[in-house]
Amino acid sequence: MGVSRLMDLLADSREVIRNDGVLLLQQLTKSNAAIQKIVAFENAFERLLDIITEEGNSDGGIVVEDCLLLLQNLLKNNNSNQNFFKEGSYIQRMKPWFEVGDDNCGWSAQKVTNLHLMLQLVRVLVSPTNPPGATSSCQKAMFHCGLLQQLCTILMATGVPADILTETINTVSEVIRGCQMNQDYFASVNAPSNPPRPAIVVLLMSMVNERQPFVLRCAVLYCFQCFLYKNQKGQGEIVSTLLPSTIDATGNSVSAGQLLCGGLFSTDSLSNWCAAVALAHALQENATLKEQLLRVQLATSIGNPPVSLLQQCTNILSQGSKVQTRVGLLMLLCTWLSNCSIAVTHFLHNPANIPFLTGQIAENLGEEEQLVQGLCALLLGISIYYNDNSLENYRKEKLKQLIEKRIGRENFIEKLGFISKHELYSRAAQKPQPSFSSPDHMMFDHEFTKLVKELEGVISKAIYKSSEEDKKEEEVKKTLEQHDNIVTHYKKVIREQDQELEELKQRVNTLTSQNEQLQATVTQQVSQIQQHKDQYNLLKVQLGKDTQHHNSHSDTFQMNGIQVEEVSKLKEELEEWKNKHELLQGQLREKDSVIEKLKSSQLELGTTEQSSQTSKSGGLEHNNELQKELEMLRTQVQLQSAEISKLQLENQKLQVTNTSADPVLGDSGATAANSSELEGRLQQEIKELKSEVKALSEEKESLKQHLDSSSSTVAILQDEKSKLQQEVAESKKEQDDLLVLLADQDQKLSALKIKLKDLGVPVEDEDDIESGDQGDEDEDGDEEEQD
Repeated sequence: MGVSRLMDLLADSREVIRNDGVLLLQQLTKSNAAIQKIVAFENAFERLLDIITEEGNSDGGIVVEDCLLLLQNLLKNNNSNQNFFKEGSYIQRMKPWFEVGDDNCGWSAQKVTNLHLMLQLVRVLVSPTNPPGATSSCQKAMFHCGLLQQLCTILMATGVPADILTETINTVSEVIRGCQMNQDYFASVNAPSNPPRPAIVVLLMSMVNERQPFVLRCAVLYCFQCFLYKNQKGQGEIVSTLLPSTIDATGNSVSAGQLLCGGLFSTDSLSNWCAAVALAHALQENATLKEQLLRVQLATSIGNPPVSLLQQCTNILSQGSKVQTRVGLLMLLCTWLSNCSIAVTHFLHNPANIPFLTGQIAENLGEEEQLVQGLCALLLGISIYYNDNSLENYRKEKLKQLIEKRIGRENFIEKLGFISKHELYSRAAQKPQPSFSSPDHMMFDHEFTKLVKELEGVISKAIYKSSEEDKKEEEVKKTLEQHDNIVTHYKKVIREQDQELEELKQRVNTLTSQNEQLQATVTQQVSQIQQHKDQYNLLKVQLGKDTQHHNSHSDTFQMNGIQVEEVSKLKEELEEWKNKHELLQGQLREKDSVIEKLKSSQLELGTTEQSSQTSKSGGLEHNNELQKELEMLRTQVQLQSAEISKLQLENQKLQVTNTSADPVLGDSGATAANSSELEGRLQQEIKELKSEVKALSEEKESLKQHLDSSSSTVAILQDEKSKLQQEVAESKKEQDDLLVLLADQDQKLSALKIKLKDLGVPVEDEDDIESGDQGDEDEDGDEEEQD
């Protein structure tokens, strides 16, 4: 309850109370995981980020600094709060913090402090000490939300203060450490120069430049180490810039390999150490690159032949340079030769290397040189442990005898222990980031300390082993190698068998599908065969078993008779349809004559009003009759088309029966082939039947022609019907026009009658006029009869 009340203070509108609440929570959350969790789950992240945004992000005042310190207390070394921060999508809200403008000349002290704390907060989320899964998820979230891209823009910007630039380099280092996606993006970043150079090259130029601040050079080295950490692709790209086939012959652009070689052999001991450690990280846990680096040749001076990189490193060692330089070169050689027998052979091939190492180890030097003696003992032990006995003079047994005679086993083990007992060694083993108070303390690398832990005990055992034990160990190694070879062979065989099994499975699937298709076709064919058998049995029953020849002849004749009867029926039906067509054509002619009479009567209507009225009623009646008759014609035409389709189906059936008649006759002839007379008769009958079939086919063709002609006549009738409909429509329009004219005339007549009555002129009524008209019509009829 108390914490929730304190959290309410962060939402108080009074800034003084809110700020004091932030300070109070700072003190409560220091090194108290329980309160940190309670505060985090009381929505502290949301409220603190809102306050930072309201105050202006990095441009804000002391309130932003207090909020950032409180966020660090909540997230540092608290995995549950970090997970809650990531899952709450609060990482995405950190991106606006690093949106620095182009004008970077005005950096206030408060802004530098705020940005420094913001970068430290990012590092808390991706620290190497965090669980690997949590760190990886935060790294991916920072890439997807664009936070890494924003940090890279600050990294390549101009006018950024040195401490902010150093902290940005360290932050980018931990954001990309061990994350392949982020490492690939960082490799693609270019500096805004002309021509543009990769960011890695620009950073390496700062690392090997002795004028740059020491802290900045350490940060660049840490960035390069994080870029190569678990990144074989990046390691290969760095080493490829050293190989002869990829070196730029024009010399216009400086590569990462050239910068490392330049720093490795410069006069500045710190550059020597940084370049040696960076190159050692390029070879870390990568045997192929160790072998490829043996091909690198260096031109030491004009006129002298080129020297390999391995030999040049040993030459610098023998010259007695500074302790820091020799420590860096010895760390590089130990990393290079470990777990690489070919590199050991190349190292032993130089006859001056083993005497130099034994001489360095055997001498009793001061405390500063003890570290060099320990590293020389480690390098000699690596040359023994990873020796494949390919050189006769430097076999394992001879090197052990040399140590026993000139150094002594106990002395050798004691000198080897100088490394792990050194104070700088224990400091470097604590964390991956190189943090040194001064350049003189820069001696050991974090990854190299892991290698020393791995090899120290193994080398001690190898020194004390006798020749018999070495032989047994070699035999065990050989048996193990043989076993590995056998295992690899069987693995290959198993892979090949797996591939063959996959291919066979695919074949089986295709064959099963084909089999199913074939079975389906077989079932269809079986059903068809069964149907044919049934038909054959029916025909056999019809033909009869007793009278094979006569009954078969009569049955086939009956079948043909049935066909003839059907054909005659079809002919009769065609004749009937022809008659019907002729009747319909006659009816159409009559309708044409009626239409012509209507046209003539419509012309006569314009003479008098009386005749127009009578023709009006008659024309309407005729039109109604015509419409009814047209409907009848439509129904008859539809019936005709349906019956024609039936006839076509019957013709098709007849064709099928004709085709099925031939094999039946052949079977009947085959069954009656016992005597020669019956064979001759059957052949004659078959010929007659074939001729009858030909005749039927000819009749069928003629029927088809008749059907085609009937269909054409139907089409002609449909055209004539459409023409009649058009004429009827036209006559209707004319009648309507006449009715309109008659209505106008009636109105005019009624108006004239009214005027005549007003003038006093006697006017007859319509009834008298109609009676008079009827009398005139009767007289006209009598005259026509007399005529």
